[in-house]
Amino acid sequence: MGRDLSALFDPVSVAVVGASDDPAKYGHAIAAQAVRADGRRPIHLVNRRGGTVLGRTAAPSLSAIGEPVDLAVISVPAQGFEDAVDEALRCGARAIVAITAGFAETGETGRARQFAVAERVRAAGAVMVGPNCLGLADNTTDLFLASGTFTPGAVALLSQSGNLALELQLRLAPHGLGFSRFVSLGNQADVTLVDLLADCARHEGTRAIAVYAEDFGDGRAFAEAAAAAGKPVVLLTAGRGDASARSAMSHTGALTTSADVVTAACRDAGMELVATPRELAVVLAALNGARRAAGRSVAVLTDGGGHGAVAADAVETAGLTVPELREPTRRRLRETLWEQSAVANPVDLAGMGEQDPGSYAQTVAALLAAEEADAVLVTGYFGGYTATEGGLGGGGTPLAEGEQEAARLIAARHRATAKPLVVQSMYPDSPSCRTLTAAGIPVFGATEDAARALAATAPGAPRPGVAPLPPAAAPLAEVGYMETRRALEAAGLAFPAAREVHDETELLAAAGEFTGPYALKALHLLHKSDAGGVALGLAGPAELLAAFREMHARFGASAYSVEAMADLTDGIELIVGVNRDPRFGPVAMVGLGGVLAEALHDVAFTLAPVPADHALRLLRGLRTAALLDGVRGRLAVDLEAAAAAVETITAFAAAHPEIAEIEVNPLLVRPDGALALDSRAVLA
Repeated sequence: MGRDLSALFDPVSVAVVGASDDPAKYGHAIAAQAVRADGRRPIHLVNRRGGTVLGRTAAPSLSAIGEPVDLAVISVPAQGFEDAVDEALRCGARAIVAITAGFAETGETGRARQFAVAERVRAAGAVMVGPNCLGLADNTTDLFLASGTFTPGAVALLSQSGNLALELQLRLAPHGLGFSRFVSLGNQADVTLVDLLADCARHEGTRAIAVYAEDFGDGRAFAEAAAAAGKPVVLLTAGRGDASARSAMSHTGALTTSADVVTAACRDAGMELVATPRELAVVLAALNGARRAAGRSVAVLTDGGGHGAVAADAVETAGLTVPELREPTRRRLRETLWEQSAVANPVDLAGMGEQDPGSYAQTVAALLAAEEADAVLVTGYFGGYTATEGGLGGGGTPLAEGEQEAARLIAARHRATAKPLVVQSMYPDSPSCRTLTAAGIPVFGATEDAARALAATAPGAPRPGVAPLPPAAAPLAEVGYMETRRALEAAGLAFPAAREVHDETELLAAAGEFTGPYALKALHLLHKSDAGGVALGLAGPAELLAAFREMHARFGASAYSVEAMADLTDGIELIVGVNRDPRFGPVAMVGLGGVLAEALHDVAFTLAPVPADHALRLLRGLRTAALLDGVRGRLAVDLEAAAAAVETITAFAAAHPEIAEIEVNPLLVRPDGALALDSRAVLA
């Protein structure tokens, strides 16, 4: 069910502590916004000097109000903050919005003070947003407790940046979109991003949730909440390109960046990940309605060859396709258009729009009806005939009137179909384009924005969701090569036969236990192959002994492993690893492995543990996946066995939180199964 945040978003009464007549103080801005909804609920202004604020009588304290306060906004200096919180709790506050700064963001002392305040709030059964936040607003309940105003709409914005909220509002306005809620996250001492996301998912006035976050707190819980939201969640975050701060000791750790982890979490949870505020607005505009494409094919309609070619490239760059239209669709188009029009895809009016603006509407209708098109993109001059500046028409001309009528017809056809329709126009603010926007058709000035919008409506790979973490297993005290190998074998992962040896006598005894060829490994090295600590294909005991003497002379290792040499014929070497991210927990990596793992970087990431069916999809999605199916006479390998091995390894890692990194490299996959040839682990 999640936490009850009703007192935050629809309180019975509100008090602004630190309200002021001084425009330079934040308490002035908050008070001025709060009193806008004075008719909805009692609004109390509190200033320790009493007097009046904004022409209203101000109480010198919360206690002096003389009645319970449901929500208290506290905007006072840090030294008075804790006393203000305690008084609010004594006065019955169920919710606190803590705008005051000077806590966890200042260091350990501030963090300790913040923790103590949050503990008192929770003990009282209340909730607190902040501290160090900029307030919140809920347009559906007339609650205005932020310094700015937010256009009403259906997007909930949860943000660690106030300025970004202002920019997003400006970018959403041309699409007729606004906000149901705005919450400045602050330090998340009590109410977290996860709490707010879950509450917005339940909120009837919210259709989509936009998040700007630099600190996810519990990133895995965030991904789980997004997966369960049942509404579009669009994430903009910063710092995704930074490598992990911890020094990586495995290939998995070296190859895993923050960007990989966030991207994997978004894909698993079904979130849209964006890189800029502009892209955030584009995706929200695309997802505003309930329209989703059935596939990834797009029909492009243009009134000029250049716009059509550029749009087709942009659509394909966005991961969609521009297929050739089938003959029945072409026939319908030829009946509408003139001879010089192109009807293959892109469909080019070739100037017919200037003769008959209605041809836009007729062509859009034909393309929306085409079975081979999952979505339609109109690009180019449409809107120019009603544009007052720069266009050919302007209000009152026959071309302008024809284009406006075409816009109305396109809007009507759009309402009658479930397919996404997106428009790119040189004149996105023209009256004709505003008609389309009012009908819920996204209109953009940039071609790449239109293509990105369509990509947001298109189906992607099956969303695996976030698999629950297994119960923690008994921690491993040692994670040396043999200890890790034995633990993975006990979990069900197959390895070749192996014996740990310390001298020549034990070496020869091990050679007698199973037949060659043999592999020999020096056990003190993490990256054994890179350092020359592995000898392969040793035919018999004599070659094994010679390799041991040579290796021992170089390394002087205390222990070695003698192993049965696996049959590499028709095999493909994979890498499977798990890296424990401080925010998202265990993150798995699968890909082409062996000594070329880092050189080829053909890997995929996902949150662990990884069920076998999801592992199979990841393997099929590798750039080199064709190798797994057999090429140039080679047999296809057993991908089901590989996927089962991925499930075993990642479930094991997820059950051992004491392990920071673990990988099996290579995992040899042959036509008849999968065999782990080497493993390594690093304790946290």
